[in-house]
Amino acid sequence: MKGQHFRERLAARDGRFVKVCCIQDISEALAALSAGADALGFVASMPSGPGPISDTQIASILKQLPAETCSFLLTSRETPNDILQHLEECPAAVVQVVRDIGQDGLAALRESRPDVTWVQVVHVDSVEAIERALKIDEIADAILLDSGRPNAAQPTLGGTGETHDWEISKTITQSVSLPVLLAGGLRPNNIALARHEVRPAGFDLCSGIRVEGRLDAVRMRDFFEALEKD
Repeated sequence: MKGQHFRERLAARDGRFVKVCCIQDISEALAALSAGADALGFVASMPSGPGPISDTQIASILKQLPAETCSFLLTSRETPNDILQHLEECPAAVVQVVRDIGQDGLAALRESRPDVTWVQVVHVDSVEAIERALKIDEIADAILLDSGRPNAAQPTLGGTGETHDWEISKTITQSVSLPVLLAGGLRPNNIALARHEVRPAGFDLCSGIRVEGRLDAVRMRDFFEALEKD
């Protein structure tokens, strides 16, 4: 999926684009789509956090999805060549780069595969996240703001189930030209506040709509109802 097409899909949803992440199998994928998800996220190997499945599983699920599905591959690989190889193994429409690979790395990915949407994660761990986001503005196709501790001894690159400082996220959203997705601890009871505080182009969910690691139909329903009522 080209970046322009992706941005058009985000714009059409008027701030209510929702990606359901940490998909475990085809039954979860179809349940999320049925509940109202605009996109699905597949977490490959990570240094920590919930939700990873094998590349073999990801590739198998991707083959079973409806053709128009907006699928995200979450990769923690660190070089453009390794990321491009990962995409060959798991051919998703969107690649979510969860590590900071720098401006040159992102530019190389977009040049190599302009047919794919490239989303860079910026971990909102301090006000320095603003500068990191500005450095990749107009290089990536979109930015995803998430909670995490990428520089910890055991890096956390997402899936924390925790919110972060939405004032920083709001500043980033207002400062960059790219569309911004918001992740980190989003639930039915805080999604309206998140939308009003940050005004992102969309949202990324994992733990907030799960029970014991599995997607929960009631929590998904409550989330989408709360988002649509807002």
